[in-house]
Amino acid sequence: MALIKQVHGISPQFGSDCYLAENATIVGDVICGDQCSFWFNAVVRGDVNSIRMGDKVNVQDGAIIHCTYNKTIVSIGNNVSIGHNAIVHGCIIYDNVLIGMGAIIMDNATIGSNSIVGAGAIVTEGMTVEPNSVYAGIPAKKIKTISPELSKGEIERIANNYVLYSSWFKE
Repeated sequence: MALIKQVHGISPQFGSDCYLAENATIVGDVICGDQCSFWFNAVVRGDVNSIRMGDKVNVQDGAIIHCTYNKTIVSIGNNVSIGHNAIVHGCIIYDNVLIGMGAIIMDNATIGSNSIVGAGAIVTEGMTVEPNSVYAGIPAKKIKTISPELSKGEIERIANNYVLYSSWFKE
């Protein structure tokens, strides 16, 4: 069973049909929507500030979500995939976003809807990733604009796949 801990009297809250891997850690002021999944070795720490997630958010293996004490929260929309070993810290991520494996999103960054942050990219503090775009590199830079239909289709496919994958572990 996942490690779920209360901090300052506040316990994480989960929507319906969520999956929590046995060694995922979710603590404190974390609220997520329906059909979210927290995979092996994922850590979501709402100990120093709040973390809010919409529906169909998947936090893949080894990913970390955290905030900055008294400064930044994390807000994540619907249909968001946080890739393996990514770090999401004190930022806002809108709907239909893919954060690539090993990417780092820093405090006060904003990730626009229907966008992709490439594997290994670093979105620096306060940076804005435009909607309908792909950003990659260190520091992350805009690589191209993509149609909302193309990005949404690919991003929703991945979010839906993770709902399917989680069903394999709930049997």
